[in-house]
Amino acid sequence: MALRVLIVDDEPLARTRLRTLLGDCHAPAALVCGEAGNASEAMVLLQRERFDLALLDIHMPGSDGLVLANTLRALPAPPAVVFVTAYAQHALQAFDVEAIDYLTKPVRLQRLQHALQKVERLRGLAGQPAEADAEAFILIQDRGRTERVPLAQILYLKAELKYVTVRTLARSYILDGALNELETRHRQHFVRVHRNALVARKALRALEKHHDPEEGEGWAVRLHGLDEPLAVSRRQLAAVREVLAG
Repeated sequence: MALRVLIVDDEPLARTRLRTLLGDCHAPAALVCGEAGNASEAMVLLQRERFDLALLDIHMPGSDGLVLANTLRALPAPPAVVFVTAYAQHALQAFDVEAIDYLTKPVRLQRLQHALQKVERLRGLAGQPAEADAEAFILIQDRGRTERVPLAQILYLKAELKYVTVRTLARSYILDGALNELETRHRQHFVRVHRNALVARKALRALEKHHDPEEGEGWAVRLHGLDEPLAVSRRQLAAVREVLAG
């Protein structure tokens, strides 16, 4: 099944080149179902039709591609976003708005085909929707270094003051973000166990009685690969039991 693609670029020649390249893509195939020269035109098309993928330029008259990508996230069924731009310096901002890929002009056919394959996996068009987690990640920025931490490696997320600890089997990271936002964005991957903690559903190993120095007798979960227990609030106990029961 071909991916339904929207091309958004203010340069007609750039749109023509992308359309030609997409015509040469076959695994998966892509069908250009709409073209727009700016964000306003793109939103009109998006309200009329369903697209699997939006190929966005960044520098355009009016709202730029980054603003448009952020707007798309509020749609009921947003298309996947891949940026196609002449400017490499916006890559980090692109992934902040959950872009699937970032291509620099002139785009090579092989590189475009690879981006389409990512989109196909994430959209579940290959009949294997569980593979989406393999492509999802949280972006960590720390002391001048930016690193992608795959969701599949994260065991828990825990709010600590105004930061969030991101724990993998190998190490911990500090994320400047909100736990509620992470829960909303990655609800299928994590379950809330406490007002300050989310744990990976696949990492849950056991639920057991636990004595907390501050809260007294209660419950805690054990996660695969970790010795430390995580407290479970009474409010979240039923949800945790449900996940453990499969």
